[in-house]
Amino acid sequence: MKALFIGRFQPFHNGHLKVLQYIISKYDEIIIGIGSSQYSHIIENPFSEEERKKMIKESIKKINITNYRIVSIPDIHDPPNWVSHVLSIVKDFDVVISNNDLTIKLFSEKGFTIVKTPSFEKEKYSGKLIRKRMINGLKWEDLVPEPVANIITNNNGVQRLRNLSNNL
Repeated sequence: MKALFIGRFQPFHNGHLKVLQYIISKYDEIIIGIGSSQYSHIIENPFSEEERKKMIKESIKKINITNYRIVSIPDIHDPPNWVSHVLSIVKDFDVVISNNDLTIKLFSEKGFTIVKTPSFEKEKYSGKLIRKRMINGLKWEDLVPEPVANIITNNNGVQRLRNLSNNL
């Protein structure tokens, strides 16, 4: 069975990694959808699609997950038509893995099987919290896999976020 897991991954963090480990223990393949893939260099979505792909690939390579693929899912800002949009990009999945209320609602309304994952310290592993820590000069590196910290550092991601936050 194939599982679809959609996230913005801004940035990909240890909570995401734990969810992927959980999914791969239950399903044959993971289809990882990078949501809002067209956005980057804005405060809510500071990292590019390519940076996020690299974060994911490098992180899961370290834990030997090989039966996955990554698809880009641009946002259309039209919730009633979003599932149809996703299906135009990826069709071959059996379940949707999500703890996001809107994703659950929209896919459930279309008759898809939704599987929630255990909560992996959601209060700690939050992209919004990690971005805030970066902006405020607080420790954040321990909240993301090592390859993600390296990618963010090598791409001046912290300074990018600080610059973006100064423009608000």
